[in-house]
Amino acid sequence: QVQLVESGGGLVQPGGSLRLSCVASGSIFSIDVMAWYRQAPGKQRELAAVVTSRGLTNYKDSVKGRFTISRDNAKNTVYLQMNSLKPEDTAVYYCNLVSGARTYWGQGTQVTVSS
Repeated sequence: QVQLVESGGGLVQPGGSLRLSCVASGSIFSIDVMAWYRQAPGKQRELAAVVTSRGLTNYKDSVKGRFTISRDNAKNTVYLQMNSLKPEDTAVYYCNLVSGARTYWGQGTQVTVSS
């Protein structure tokens, strides 16, 4: 069993920054992909950023240049540095891990961008 625990969410003013962290623990044999998804009220969950085991990254167009995803393989941790935050970034952010044929999700952390 794999557990994902997110932290770092909160309330921030437009233009501000937050750093999300997600620590994976449990029976992890290999991690292929780690990602951050987000779900705004009344909308479907969407991919915000992803990083592969080789360090390749990809981002949703609307966050490119503002968000940076990174991972520490030794700590089984993935980060999401979010800068220049906008009200439309408000959502619950979920950590995602893919290991072979299995996918795991965290409980989510709320990010609210508001003045």
